[in-house]
Amino acid sequence: MRPWARLHRWIFRRGRDEQSPIVLTQRRIFIVPTAAGALFALVLAVMLIGAVNYDLSLGHALVFLLVGLALVGMVHTFYNLFGLRLTPGRSEPAFAGDLARFPLEVENPRRQPRRRLDFSFDQQSIVTLDLPVEGRATITLPFLTHKRGRLDPGRITLCTRYPLGLFHAWSYLYPPWSCVVYPKPLHTPLPAPSAGGHADYRQGDSGQEDFAGLRPRQISDPTRHIAWKTAARRSDEQELLVKQFAGGATDELWLDWTQTPANRDGEERLSILTGWIMAADQQQATYGLRLPGRHIAPARGATHRARCLQALALYGEGEAAHDD
Repeated sequence: MRPWARLHRWIFRRGRDEQSPIVLTQRRIFIVPTAAGALFALVLAVMLIGAVNYDLSLGHALVFLLVGLALVGMVHTFYNLFGLRLTPGRSEPAFAGDLARFPLEVENPRRQPRRRLDFSFDQQSIVTLDLPVEGRATITLPFLTHKRGRLDPGRITLCTRYPLGLFHAWSYLYPPWSCVVYPKPLHTPLPAPSAGGHADYRQGDSGQEDFAGLRPRQISDPTRHIAWKTAARRSDEQELLVKQFAGGATDELWLDWTQTPANRDGEERLSILTGWIMAADQQQATYGLRLPGRHIAPARGATHRARCLQALALYGEGEAAHDD
C-alpha cells in the first residue's frame, strides 16, 4: 500500500459499526472540492481580478452570483448524504474466485430525493442508487473473493457529487458483515468404492426400492445399477445410464481427505473434496466427510452440503474437531 493510502486510512480510520441501522450524521460526512470545483474557483478568481482591474460592476455581480451558486451546491451535496439510514443484511456463502454479495438496505427519511449515491468497497465495483422522497431500497454490493475462509469485506465508501459536481462528499461505513468463502471446486470423478479401502459405500438392509429414473453413469456407480437393456438400444458413442431408486435402500459414501492425491498441496486437496461434495449432492447421494481431526456423519440435502462445505472453508482455523 502506498504511503498516501496508508495515511488516508489512518486519518479516516473508524471502528466497526455495531449499531444498526447506521445513521449518517454530520460527524460522519466529509466534503472537499473536486478537480472541477478547484478549476471553477480558479476561474472565479481570475474573473474577480479582471472585474476589480477594469471596475466592472456586472463582473462583480457575476462572480458573486457564481460563488453563491457554488456554496448552495456544496450544501446540497452535503445534504444528499445527511440523515441516510443504512441497515446491513445477511450475506450468503460464495466459492473462492466468485463474487460474494452483501445486501444493504438504504432508507431516506427526509422529504427530499437523494440522487447519485455511489456505494463501493475499496477499489471494487461501484453501485449507484437514487432514492425518492421518504423511500427505501435494497442494493447488493459485490466483492471479489480470492481465497477460502471467513471473509471480512472491510469498509464501504458511500460518496456523491450531486448536484453540480463541484464538491465530493463521502462517508465510510463498516457494517458487521462476515461471509464464509468455500474452496474453489475442482471437478474430478467421485472416488471408486475400492479406492484403497477409504471410499465406503454401505448398502441399506431394509425397505423396498422403487425405480425413480435414469441418470448418466459415474465411475463410482456399481455395475449392477447399469441399465443394460437401455444401453443395448442406444448407440455405442452414448454414455451408459444407471437406474435410480427411491423409497428404501441407500448408498453411503465417505469422502475422505486421504483419498485425494498426496502430491497436491492442501488447498488443491480441499478443492477436490469440494468438487466431490458438489457432485455427490447433485446425484442426491448420502455422503459423509472425513478431514484430519473432524468427521461429519453421512446425510444428504442442502443443509448437509452447506455444513460440509463450511467445514472445508474453515479447515485449519480451529473449528470443533468432531461432528458425529
